[in-house]
Amino acid sequence: MNRVAIVVLNWNGIEDTLLCLESLLSQSYKHFHIVVIDNGSVDNSKELLESYRTKHRDKVEVLYNPINFGFAGGVNTGIEWALNEDFEYVALFNNDAIADKNWLQSLVEAARPKEVGITTGLLLHENGKTIDSSGDWLSSWGLAFPRNRGDNTAKAFKAGPVFGATGGASLYKTALFKDIGLFDEDFFAYYEDADISFRAQLAGWKVAYTPKAIAYHKQGATSKKIPGFTTYHTFKNLPLLFLKDMPRGLLFPVGVRFYFAYWLILLNAIAKGNGVPALKGAGMSFVLGFKKLGERGQIQKNRRVTTEYIKSILWNDLPPDQTGVRKLRKLFTGKG
Repeated sequence: MNRVAIVVLNWNGIEDTLLCLESLLSQSYKHFHIVVIDNGSVDNSKELLESYRTKHRDKVEVLYNPINFGFAGGVNTGIEWALNEDFEYVALFNNDAIADKNWLQSLVEAARPKEVGITTGLLLHENGKTIDSSGDWLSSWGLAFPRNRGDNTAKAFKAGPVFGATGGASLYKTALFKDIGLFDEDFFAYYEDADISFRAQLAGWKVAYTPKAIAYHKQGATSKKIPGFTTYHTFKNLPLLFLKDMPRGLLFPVGVRFYFAYWLILLNAIAKGNGVPALKGAGMSFVLGFKKLGERGQIQKNRRVTTEYIKSILWNDLPPDQTGVRKLRKLFTGKG
């Protein structure tokens, strides 16, 4: 039976984390071990986590990072632990989410095909009435986005392949990490899951979505604690994703659309009073871009699929939430 290490990241959110852990301990699939990564919390997390580990020693491990390494660095701590312990799978689960009892079982079943390296499920908002994500996608404009976000739950897609998986509630084969590496810690938070999904696709792995794997997410519970956090990392990371992973044959056609949309979104952020974190993020993306161009060479060298294949799995339009860019496009081209 395949063993799963479930990695849960905690940063000053112990109340949410304890509720999350209770839902994971109740999973119908029993061949798992939970590893909680405390990412440099300064609240009472350590005391409560130690008490929880003592109570559930057969199922729960706790590791402590000295500082906040972000989502990417935090989960990498847990993934490295799982690799050292020879687990076959690693599941990542947000501490502000609650798992349905069959969540893990459904993801493991969806991962049975050899070519599938990542599986993801139906992530609902905490009220269960609307969707947070039914798998992630990358558009032909170079913008990553969660499919179905905000839609009524009844509109969720049926099972099938997707471009990528949310890092908040997905399953990864450890063989995938051995093949393409871990999460990129320069992303810190946001789009690091799109990056690893893109790298997986380039290396010939597939990503599968199953609506049977249901979880409920209190969206933004961590990021809301830091003003400007989401804005900064969004504008920092979107260009890094494009620079690292987009195949050469798509650099120009996707790049023209991407940078047009990127600068429009940046101007909109400035107009709405978020200019400081947005411009800081854009500036840092320029600095890190040189490093990513160096990493790009190895990623593209190891590519096992054609440019045409990548083109075929892109979402052939703007993301649904890009209403401002859509209006401007209609002004120039007539297409909404």
